[in-house]
Amino acid sequence: MTTTDAPTHRPAPGRPDRLAPLAAGWLGLWGLLALVCAVTGAGYPFGANDPRGGDANLLRLVPTDVGPPLFAVLLLGAAVAALAMTGPAPRPALPLRTLLLAYAWTVAFLLAVVVPDVGVLTILGYAPILLVGAPFGWPPVDYADVFTWALFARFAAMVGGVLLAGAALRWRRRTAGACPACGRDGADHGWTSPASAARWGRVAAWTAATIPALYAVTRLAWAVGVPLGIDRSFLDEMRESGLVWAGAGLGGFALVGAVLTLGLVQRWGERFPRWTVGLAGRPVPVGLAVVPATLVAVAVTAATLGLLATPDFWDFSGLSAATAPMLLWPFWGVALGAATYAYHLRRRGACRRCGRG
Repeated sequence: MTTTDAPTHRPAPGRPDRLAPLAAGWLGLWGLLALVCAVTGAGYPFGANDPRGGDANLLRLVPTDVGPPLFAVLLLGAAVAALAMTGPAPRPALPLRTLLLAYAWTVAFLLAVVVPDVGVLTILGYAPILLVGAPFGWPPVDYADVFTWALFARFAAMVGGVLLAGAALRWRRRTAGACPACGRDGADHGWTSPASAARWGRVAAWTAATIPALYAVTRLAWAVGVPLGIDRSFLDEMRESGLVWAGAGLGGFALVGAVLTLGLVQRWGERFPRWTVGLAGRPVPVGLAVVPATLVAVAVTAATLGLLATPDFWDFSGLSAATAPMLLWPFWGVALGAATYAYHLRRRGACRRCGRG
């Protein structure tokens, strides 16, 4: 007679994580560049040196002679912290673990949310128009004025922040006895179950989809000649300059984003629909939805923080249908991040590393 053993879970092995060394290399490289800026006094792209002015960025409060050495210390320190998170290691002392995680999370937040601003979100929205229209000379802009060193540095900071946050998350899991890959520790966390995630994820997804849709309504209304929230004369000026079509493109991007956000709680967000030739019926890779949604959630959160730091944002005297949707942006990034995480929880399945799930 044969017996069938109950399924067991493989313990999470203590093998080295590739994310922490990658974060250390990226942060170390930019830390050295910041050190060069501090020594030479050239190349610092933020604050008063920002060609766009940087009014919607908290770095405007940092003097340009303080910024480079400050970034050098933060980035090189974060690189060392990321290196300390590499390799299998026993659980460190609680004070050391707390201090290392606090520093890593703080620097990750500064890089991913504080350094970028609304310019990153704007360029993501205009990217389709700029790429498609470039061969035809439209929109009539100097691309050297659009893709600046300051913009590149913002994207680099966002990448560094995300890498450091991922490394810190995995190290926290590993030192807490959980699986570094999925975070499961064998305990029952009800709110992370697929059924629970489906409930609160639906609320988050509809919230995250409604906010950009409201923003898109005004921009698309201008494109068809309806001065929603603005004066007719201003609309005529935008139509003459062609700016209204750029706004329509941004509104269209927001509307597409709203539809894709709903895909996080729809069946076609899990399996490709019939009209996707060659892919119909196949499962949608989890990363195909999670990675871009996470990027947009971070960009929206960064843009929101920049707007909240702008005095004009709090001037409600000129509030109109054109500007009111932007007041909801603080909820947009949070809701999109929550909806994305819920989608991940519903679809992640069994972990290949620890076998749980």
